Amino acid sequence: MHRFFADERGITDGTAYLNEEDAKHALRVLRLEVGSIVELVCAPSRYLARIESTEDGEVCMQIVERLADTEAGTQVTLYQGLPKADKMEWIVQKSTELGAAVIAPVAMMRSVVRLDGKDAAKKTERWQKIAREAVKQCARVSVPEVRLPRKLSAMAEEFAALDLLIVPWEDARDGSIADCLAPFADKKELKVGILIGPEGGIAQEEAQWLSEQAGAKLVTLGARILRTETAALASQAIVMAIRGEMG
Repeated sequence: MHRFFADERGITDGTAYLNEEDAKHALRVLRLEVGSIVELVCAPSRYLARIESTEDGEVCMQIVERLADTEAGTQVTLYQGLPKADKMEWIVQKSTELGAAVIAPVAMMRSVVRLDGKDAAKKTERWQKIAREAVKQCARVSVPEVRLPRKLSAMAEEFAALDLLIVPWEDARDGSIADCLAPFADKKELKVGILIGPEGGIAQEEAQWLSEQAGAKLVTLGARILRTETAALASQAIVMAIRGEMG
């Protein structure tokens, strides 16, 4: 079923309108007509809706029924050490599918990629668009916030606001994600940060700062060393599975 976003007016008396971009796609590309049933996303919920009119290119929708909620109670923020090439695009897409609430690129000591100014803004805009499209594909309601790249040292206050900050690190010899989550088993809503190093990994100095200054839990993902993009997705999947968010 085709899935679209409502515009900023939201839903009033059971009526909503598609945003401009989705309206054009529905009419010009998909050639949908009055009476067509689609899925309408209007945060914090999603609905079955019927096209009532398409006058002047504006698509008016009538709500048919509310659909089941698909958002996770566990709010995961992925702090991703800036990777090379187009890996970040892939990570944003897949992290959105896994339910991440926030995706925050991090400039770390071993990051090869350096982004600032207009380049950073342009990349972030691109990543945000990818997250938005991924939401449509995976039947989510809320689009993750993709933040501008920042330095690790600028995030101490943000880390302190989390319930838990998990840092998979190749030099960690014990501790697991399951161990970290165990004390929060009875807490329905949880703010979890997951920090993943770039291709070169997390430097010793960074790991020490994270542990001593940011209260991070350094954990191992096993005997094998995972690529940065693999570690990002594996860690999120483990968190979501343990928290009962994946079936």
